[in-house]
Amino acid sequence: MARLPYLEADQVAPEYRDMLRRNTNLHKLLVNSPDMARAFNGVGGYIRFKSKLNPRLRELAILQVGWLEQSEYEFTHHVKIGREFGVTDEDIAGLIAETEDKTSNLEPLAKTILKGAREMARELAMSDATFAEIKSHLSDEEMVDLVLTIAFYCAVVRVLATMKMDNEPYYKEVLEQYPMPGVK
Repeated sequence: MARLPYLEADQVAPEYRDMLRRNTNLHKLLVNSPDMARAFNGVGGYIRFKSKLNPRLRELAILQVGWLEQSEYEFTHHVKIGREFGVTDEDIAGLIAETEDKTSNLEPLAKTILKGAREMARELAMSDATFAEIKSHLSDEEMVDLVLTIAFYCAVVRVLATMKMDNEPYYKEVLEQYPMPGVK
């Protein structure tokens, strides 16, 4: 059970109701601090709709953070979102294999981006070798977008865990296909 209430539109000042267009528990909880919620939505919106980073690779990096941190909410939401941007079941199976140090059929750049996301989540920063390998394929702008995307979602999973965010049933269905270790 969440540590703060999920607010509905009639509980929020009219100028902040637009933030509840996405009817998710995350948005309903964050709007307890409407200006912070707006700032949060601004970064999230940039990542999803304005970043020059390949959207499939972006979603794989986000999924890696969610899977690695055992964030049911993050992982399941971004499986559904990722499908809108070209993430396939084979990609997700590859991500899980890569996380377990097994081989996958993912292309080399995707594998390295997943490795970079794991390094940032586990060790604070990407190693020089991983950064250089990714940088050989991406522009400076894409590199900044990738690093900030991974960092933002490392923060998001911590918000979700601290607030004890409840996952919506529609998203929980993802766990039937991808059971997450440590998550019931």
